[in-house]
Amino acid sequence: MPLGSSPQAASAARPSQEAIRARNHVNISGRGERVMLFAHGFGCDQAMWRYVAPAFADEYRIVLFDYVGSGKSDWHAYDSQRYGSLEGYAQDVLDVIAAFDLTDVIFVGHSVSAMIGMLAALRAPERFAHLVMIGPSPCYVNEAGYVGGFERKDIEGLLDLMEKNYVGWASFLAPVIMKNVERPELAAELRSSFCATDPNVTREFARVTFLSDNRADLGRLRVPALILQCAEDAVAPEAVGRYLERTLAGSTFRQMQATGHCPHMSHPTETVRLIEEYLAAAGEAR
Repeated sequence: MPLGSSPQAASAARPSQEAIRARNHVNISGRGERVMLFAHGFGCDQAMWRYVAPAFADEYRIVLFDYVGSGKSDWHAYDSQRYGSLEGYAQDVLDVIAAFDLTDVIFVGHSVSAMIGMLAALRAPERFAHLVMIGPSPCYVNEAGYVGGFERKDIEGLLDLMEKNYVGWASFLAPVIMKNVERPELAAELRSSFCATDPNVTREFARVTFLSDNRADLGRLRVPALILQCAEDAVAPEAVGRYLERTLAGSTFRQMQATGHCPHMSHPTETVRLIEEYLAAAGEAR
């Protein structure tokens, strides 16, 4: 707390519940008391959870939100300095948790949100009960002794394509991420989601996502985690999931039959089942 400030002043400086609700387009539903907070991945929004979140509504309080700059959040609240690192997105998570006084949170994060959730849990571990990481990666860049899935030059090439031909980038990347070519509507939805955002914001989010390295943070996490590893995932290959399994103390690893990087959309039944099994084994309500 700054020198000379009071608890009352600090409280007044925090955004109100209604301000956070509007800024992050927070939606709360469900009939349970325990909290499940769903965090979408890069280029997506909370609508991507529509096949998974309702399965838990009878037992849990479901909290959905959009990161600033995504979905129906308040895009005017976007600040390049704040969101120039994943810590800014972790602050969005913590703001939602604080505004609605959420405790014992079961955080379900897709892709980059797995690491965002971890950063939030490192800063406020008392607020979290479990992390569910769907297609997580602490570092996307290959290095000596570490397989991240991408050469740095390949990532720089994708970022350059975003700059020169944003629609072409979205059209190329969406089917690569989604896989499941027999269901082209899934890749089409992801492409539409990419194109519905501000290209400048999405480019900055992409750079932060694909060039961040959170491997040094993994050893500090004390909140138990479920790692859901997809088959044929072009974004987070199996080597990354196995690395997390070895590095995250107390983690549970599950290899999915689902292919691609978005099992909550392409294989929601399996996604729900594995989360239910994990929570049941952990003694949670379901």
